[in-house]
Amino acid sequence: MSPTHQLTDPLIELIAHRFRVIGEPLRIKLLDRLRGGEASVGELTQALAANQQNISSHLAVLHAAGIVSRRKRGTRTLYSIADPTVFALCEIVCGALEHSAAELAHVLDGTVREAAS
Repeated sequence: MSPTHQLTDPLIELIAHRFRVIGEPLRIKLLDRLRGGEASVGELTQALAANQQNISSHLAVLHAAGIVSRRKRGTRTLYSIADPTVFALCEIVCGALEHSAAELAHVLDGTVREAAS
């Protein structure tokens, strides 16, 4: 966001809600699995080794937030990514974590070398 962009209280609430929605580990796993294509609750349950009720509950939250969509196919409901921009945020966070890990490894490497001397 540019420094001239004014964050109003309603916008701040929307941003915080979005972070809360995707800030749950199982929801991140669901999104990662759905990145590969649509899937049913049963397929997601098997892929993530979680119970069906838990998967359904998390999918409902993601659906209500507009992050995933669902469609009926016979008796099955298939879920897919509705808002792929969520992955841009994940990529930013992953990049930052990789950078932090590299810096930490460099510091620890220097500490180990000093201790060995």
